[in-house]
Amino acid sequence: MRIVLFTGKGGVGKTTTAAATALRLADRGCKTLLLSTDSAHSLGDALDTPLGGTPAEVAPSLWALQLDTQARFETAWREVQSFLIDLLARGGVDPITADELTVLPGVEEVLALLAVRELAVTGDWDALVVDCAPTAETLRLLALPEALAWYLQRVFPAQRRLARGIRPVAALFGRGAVVPPDTVFDALLRLNDELAGVRELLGDPTVTSVRLVLTPEAVVVAEARRTFTALALYGYAVDLVVANRVFPPGADEWRQGWARAQQAQLAGIRESFAGLPVREVPYRAAEPVGAGALRQVADTLYGALPGDDPAPTPSGPPLVVVEADGADYLLRLALPLVAPAEVEAARVGDDVVIRVGGHRRVLTLPSVLRRCEVVDGRCADGRLEVRFRPESGRWPAEVPPRRPRPNGAGGPS
Repeated sequence: MRIVLFTGKGGVGKTTTAAATALRLADRGCKTLLLSTDSAHSLGDALDTPLGGTPAEVAPSLWALQLDTQARFETAWREVQSFLIDLLARGGVDPITADELTVLPGVEEVLALLAVRELAVTGDWDALVVDCAPTAETLRLLALPEALAWYLQRVFPAQRRLARGIRPVAALFGRGAVVPPDTVFDALLRLNDELAGVRELLGDPTVTSVRLVLTPEAVVVAEARRTFTALALYGYAVDLVVANRVFPPGADEWRQGWARAQQAQLAGIRESFAGLPVREVPYRAAEPVGAGALRQVADTLYGALPGDDPAPTPSGPPLVVVEADGADYLLRLALPLVAPAEVEAARVGDDVVIRVGGHRRVLTLPSVLRRCEVVDGRCADGRLEVRFRPESGRWPAEVPPRRPRPNGAGGPS
């Protein structure tokens, strides 16, 4: 199974490159599903084929669909929503307003992620190609499984115990319905388990990789650089950068000016994303719509020869590593293209909270580091490095500290 996510600033050609990649995979005999997490679907327009909420074969070995997140919302959130509507009604909120207030911001994106995992675990497909929403929404989307899982694991078990204790007392006063029933907690805990599965699947670099699509313009490139850093912070591997709509040289001064400006940006792109392949797609004379035009884009991206694999298994160092260093341990987290002054990190209980710009990640420490104290930290050479030292009072004298595996960060909870 291979999952490839395409993201980038709105309007740079994510949908085109995702559809072209899916077609190339299908043409190589790989049973491929193409879908989108963007609420403004345009896959059907790119393929020039109407799509529905169930997979439809649009070319040999290629299926595509438009996710119906509203139907999924009604199924997955009904128990919680019913309780919240009843609670608001007790406060005098009319049913229509209560129904609108209980549609949580971002819940459609969460359900889109759950749908990706659901489709992946069926085993029906060799590859999933996902046309993601523009970068800001994609980053929120990819950060959600870890953030919500952290909250649900720590807060709701305690809330559930409290509710069980309060419910009999509240019932004596005729207000038992105000206390959440167990079905609400069960629904939230199911959501936690499903989100953990999403994080495990999309955070596995041997299965999932992200591809950044950009156009060689200063504003777009700046956003792509920030996105690259944020994806590393959240633990998602990037395996390709696509520079789309590159102007070919021309005789007229206007086109020459654009070509010179774009070549300067392309030089900066190769330097910024050193170590990653950068594929260029020229500005075409006509919009690439339909399978024929998309295959031409795929030829440019991946080579005209059918043996050029458009989705090889990613390879590269892990983004989070814990390793022994003498008597100490080092936690290393890749943070490319970021200035040290932009990074903040602090130990909070069994977690390390890391902030980079407007992004925040709570990284749960593996057990070996929970019994250590932080003695130093620095950010340099594209990575954050935190030094831990075992606290003598927290280690049994007869049992030496166990060395973690090379990638023993164990992933965030």
